[in-house]
Amino acid sequence: MMEPPAAACASCRRRLLPPPLLCLLLGALCLPPALGLYTVNAVYGDTITMPCRLEVPDGLMFGKWKYEMPNGSPVFIAFRSSTKKNVQYDDVPDYKDRLSLSENYTLSIKNARISDEKRFVCMLVTEDDVSEEPTIVKVFKQPSQPEILHQADFLETEKLQMLGECVARDSYPEGNITWYKNGRVLQPVEEAVVINLQSVANKSTGLFTMTSSLQYMPTKEDANAKFSCVVTYYGPSGQKTIQSEPVVFDVHYPTEKVTIQVLPQSSTIKEGDNITLKCSGNGNPPPQEFLFYIPGETEGIRSSDTYSMTDVRRNATGEYKCSLTDKSMMDSTTITVHYLDLQLTPSGEVTKQIGEALPVSCTISSSRNATVFWIKDNTRMQTSPSFSSLQYQDAGNYICATTLQEVEGLQKRKTLKLIVEGKPQIKMTKKTNTNKMSKTIVCHVEGFPKPAVQWTVTGSGSIINKAKETKYVNGKFSSKIVIAPEENVTLTCIAENQLERTVTSLNVSAISIPEYDEPEDRNDDNSEKVNDQAKLIVGIVVGLLLAALVAGVVYWLYVKKSNDAKGKSEKAAAQNFPSLPRAASKHVDKDLGNIEENKKLEENNHKSET
Repeated sequence: MMEPPAAACASCRRRLLPPPLLCLLLGALCLPPALGLYTVNAVYGDTITMPCRLEVPDGLMFGKWKYEMPNGSPVFIAFRSSTKKNVQYDDVPDYKDRLSLSENYTLSIKNARISDEKRFVCMLVTEDDVSEEPTIVKVFKQPSQPEILHQADFLETEKLQMLGECVARDSYPEGNITWYKNGRVLQPVEEAVVINLQSVANKSTGLFTMTSSLQYMPTKEDANAKFSCVVTYYGPSGQKTIQSEPVVFDVHYPTEKVTIQVLPQSSTIKEGDNITLKCSGNGNPPPQEFLFYIPGETEGIRSSDTYSMTDVRRNATGEYKCSLTDKSMMDSTTITVHYLDLQLTPSGEVTKQIGEALPVSCTISSSRNATVFWIKDNTRMQTSPSFSSLQYQDAGNYICATTLQEVEGLQKRKTLKLIVEGKPQIKMTKKTNTNKMSKTIVCHVEGFPKPAVQWTVTGSGSIINKAKETKYVNGKFSSKIVIAPEENVTLTCIAENQLERTVTSLNVSAISIPEYDEPEDRNDDNSEKVNDQAKLIVGIVVGLLLAALVAGVVYWLYVKKSNDAKGKSEKAAAQNFPSLPRAASKHVDKDLGNIEENKKLEENNHKSET
């Protein structure tokens, strides 16, 4: 065991002939500590390098390194001879296998520890003197990144509670911890911000662990605030900091306002829609239950944050409210359910007789002004239909439609299918064709349902089935035949539908006798003209009879000449048209027979016989 310096000095004095070198070395131990301030900063775990800052004197015998104990006693750790070039390391457990002494007497210590933070001394010894130069060793250890542990699950306003602990481990020397909120330092505030810092050193390593706890009373504005902590420590190059990862806490605060809204968020609501009332509070966490107040209901309906209504009707219009379950807060909204009613009279399928009157009305009832329009057979009408005397062209599919332009999708329509029925009506016309070789007989037919038409020859009753029909439009069509009769015939047009059977006949002269041509189609406006023409024909016939009685000879010559012409005409007709049996059968269209012309034909026959 090494002696203290004082004892070593005394031992040297007691000896009679002490060796000069030993006395010099022991005397160096008795010198007071050097006042040199040279410091070596080392990083924990790295190699400490301490140069001997003495000039090597002449006659150097050896160099030694020692360190000083806290009580001032020296501990020699390394020796190097200048002559033998050998190095010896003292048996010091803390530095076993960690030391290295170079030729220039620089001492290196591997794997720096906190315990290496001492005062080391380099000693150069000659035969006459001992020189010393102290070196101070400082060891630094960067702490780990601080962590916020034991975090609160949530924070409540108006309540001081533990937010968490910031922990930074394995620091040397001891560091400091500072708390931040949104990048700003949190300063202690009585009963609002309370910070406590503790440091604990590890007995085996000497490293410090710093723990800083934060008690905090949050406000509503602290929602989404970022809390962090920073550790400040010293390193070889000076002061440094390390910041923790930020942490966001869920801040709970009471509801201060209730809001009701209608979903979906449409500007208008119409009958048949599905709507949902949603009630929300601005607290955190938000309320999960509310009371909903429906128009006409005195008590609130307890529900979650939504209340749904399906297929709403107009009676759902009114003020809706919601509140917290304790009725402390309330909000309201007004809902208007738009509606549109349409009444068409009559509607559906309606059957009427031609000439009848049919009053039609289309009325609407709506929550706002609506427009009405009519459509007939897919064509929009300019005016509303009015039927004082129904005609066939009035039949069709009528639609009364209305819409609320301000309310999307709100429209109504109803249909009237009007059927105009009528018994068959017939008009018959005849004319000689331009080639003078044939005659066209037309039967003009009106009626609904469409009548079936047949042509017959009076007397024989045979059916003529080669008639051509025009298109059936607005209850009217025509059936037409072309004939070349060799003698006078009577044609009959028969029109029949579910309501009645109508029969009309028309006398047609032989092809040799000119007919008074009539237009194939006549309207009611020309009926009076036709009657006047008939009267004129009768007058002419009577005049001819009187003239025949007075001028018989002249008449005989006229008949003879007519017979000759007739023979030639019949021959020509036989070549172009098939002969009709005594009563020619041809196409037939409906029309009324001309009584005056029938009389004329009978008179002509009588004259032929005379």
